[in-house]
Amino acid sequence: MQDADKSSSQSGGQQARIDGRDLRLGIVQARFNAALTDKLAASCLAELHTLGVEAKHIKHVTVPGALEVALALSALAESEDFDALIALGCIIRGETYHFELVANESGAAVTRISLDREVPIANAILTVENETQAWARAEEKGRDAARVAVEMANLMEDLS
Repeated sequence: MQDADKSSSQSGGQQARIDGRDLRLGIVQARFNAALTDKLAASCLAELHTLGVEAKHIKHVTVPGALEVALALSALAESEDFDALIALGCIIRGETYHFELVANESGAAVTRISLDREVPIANAILTVENETQAWARAEEKGRDAARVAVEMANLMEDLS
């Protein structure tokens, strides 16, 4: 996600359409590091509300961890009931190679689903060195994910 608060595009300075009215969104939240992912989810949901997305048009599901996010995203995308999806999770570096494996595979899977299913997915699976970094980013990245999802849903509608 590139800075979702920027309101002009690189080509021509057009205003991004950040209007969530009438959009249907799906959120998949990893429960691993739950306090952090709950913060991501709370700020994401609050921003979606601010952008006009109705609560009844949001499906929010949880999965055990970041590696499981992709499967749930795929199922939601396959249903074709959603204008955009949001991936929420938090991967904190440990002492083993497992961090790289989970970070790389979860990120690649989210991208692959978005491209294969042609549905925008805002990827807010944090990959950080430590818990302090995660807490410093959780609220902002949750909001960013909401804005990216709404903007990309509108863009895809405009392009179709």
